[in-house]
Amino acid sequence: MSAYIPASQVLQRHESLFTDKSILVSGDIHDDYALQINSRHTNIHCTLYHVYLKLSARNRDCQIEFGVFPSDACYEDVDTLIYYWPKNKTEAQFQLSFLLNHLPKNADIFIVGENRSGVKSVETLLSDFGSIQKIDSARRCGLYHYQAENRLAFDFSEWWYQYHLQLDNIDLTINSLPGVFSQKTLDIGSELLINALAEHSDIVKGRVLDVGCGCGVLSTFAYKLNSHIQLVCSDVNAMALSATKQTLSANQINADVVASDVFSNLEGRFDLIISNPPFHDGKETDYNAVDALIHQSKQYLSQNGKLCLVANSFLPYHRLLVENFKQVSVIAQTSRFKVYLVE
Repeated sequence: MSAYIPASQVLQRHESLFTDKSILVSGDIHDDYALQINSRHTNIHCTLYHVYLKLSARNRDCQIEFGVFPSDACYEDVDTLIYYWPKNKTEAQFQLSFLLNHLPKNADIFIVGENRSGVKSVETLLSDFGSIQKIDSARRCGLYHYQAENRLAFDFSEWWYQYHLQLDNIDLTINSLPGVFSQKTLDIGSELLINALAEHSDIVKGRVLDVGCGCGVLSTFAYKLNSHIQLVCSDVNAMALSATKQTLSANQINADVVASDVFSNLEGRFDLIISNPPFHDGKETDYNAVDALIHQSKQYLSQNGKLCLVANSFLPYHRLLVENFKQVSVIAQTSRFKVYLVE
């Protein structure tokens, strides 16, 4: 977190706007610019656990929180919001709705994001609730200033999305939130992995970990294959963790749901680790999570424990797996995806 992302570079051009302000920073934060702002006071709300960890390690008297929503304390005396627009428009609508519902009237709102992420749509999104103007365009980003004349209504229950799946004669109820992977339908890679687990159901036993659990599809299916497993679900995304908890509850499943940057907050060993790992951070290709999963998983597998993951066929996972494990098998594949089983 040394170099600033383009959105932060644009904010840096307008540092004088934040001097002596009491600021809440939220949204798709990916660097430590928020710690450098010369404000009267800065609170930071993170929805990504790895960002929260890095900012907390460099904390300079800021209040830093991780979760779906900021706590009430985060809004205290705040007169300015800096919001980083995420890659998902619906996620932005969700987050801005609850943020602007809690901020005081006439607070200054600064919204910044990359043009390719659709930040321009904020003009129509907020135009009915107050005045908004674009104050800068640089680094392929837009910076907007907004002042709310009316509060946005926010009802958390209205943002949940639910769908039903029948896989291998097993019925699943899936609950999700904006920005969570497989929010509205099962993705092809996860479906291939699920079918592979059904065909190799003997490996689903003991203590099972779902890394990057998303809305909990893989976890729920694994439990339905064997209700005697000890299930642990982990993700870096606060919305994903909330969605997984809701999915598990809907399917009457007890499990530990843990915020963790791959293995950063996990303990003990596992008989099976399953994952449909992300290879994007925002809109950029990023193999850091996958590298950590493959390189560190041996330390978290029990004797005879197995790692089962699905990946796009073009990604260089096979080489990484062969370098780290004695036995690597492809147990399912299509023209686009492969399911690896390693031990």
